[in-house]
Amino acid sequence: MLRRDFIKINSLGIIGLFLSSFNLIQSKFSKEDLMGKSNPSFFGEGYKLRKEAHEAFEKMRIAASKNGFKIKVVSSYRNYAHQNRIWERKYKKFTSEGLSPIEAIRKIIEYSTIPGTSRHHWGTDLDIVDGNAAQPKGLLLEENFEGNGPFCKFKEWMDKHANSFGFYLVYTDVVNRKGFKYEPWHYSYAPLSVPMLKAYQKLDINIELQNANLLGSKFFTKEFINQYVKENISDINPKLL
Repeated sequence: MLRRDFIKINSLGIIGLFLSSFNLIQSKFSKEDLMGKSNPSFFGEGYKLRKEAHEAFEKMRIAASKNGFKIKVVSSYRNYAHQNRIWERKYKKFTSEGLSPIEAIRKIIEYSTIPGTSRHHWGTDLDIVDGNAAQPKGLLLEENFEGNGPFCKFKEWMDKHANSFGFYLVYTDVVNRKGFKYEPWHYSYAPLSVPMLKAYQKLDINIELQNANLLGSKFFTKEFINQYVKENISDINPKLL
């Protein structure tokens, strides 16, 4: 056998093994897992992550502490019921303030997801701040991470080091990105969340959301859902696609 043929065969074998492993990872996640309706095992004190994400996060947390930062988890795993409580609270608030149902839904999805569509259902995503810094009344505000904000130095450290631990910002400040607004606090563990997103995108989201018994769900038209999937679910950091 010629050396170039041997290399070609082995390269194809490695690619095939990678694709097989990737497909195997995707097949591990049921619809219930992806929509926050199952009960998988989680790890962490004061937060919940899947085992692999937890182990990577702990390494990042230790590295951050050596540089004077204390990573404080504001939110991690949220099940369907938890996300629905957030949805209902905001829907009632906005409609009571005079917004129409459609306007209320549009307002909610500037930052919050429709139950069953949240990345926080996966046990791979975290909202984090620096616990060593002064804690403003509203923790998760863009202004706290920019300029002279209390979490500015922490954000600079994360920008330099988070990717090396597998964590990436989900909703970036890239110009013309659509969907959810910029969230400098929301990180995702890519080695798990990428295959989970690909598995999620295979679900019939139109059917799932049109059948959902949620406040305002009767206004989830096919056009609205398609736009939501394209912009809110899929228009994210390319490193997480």
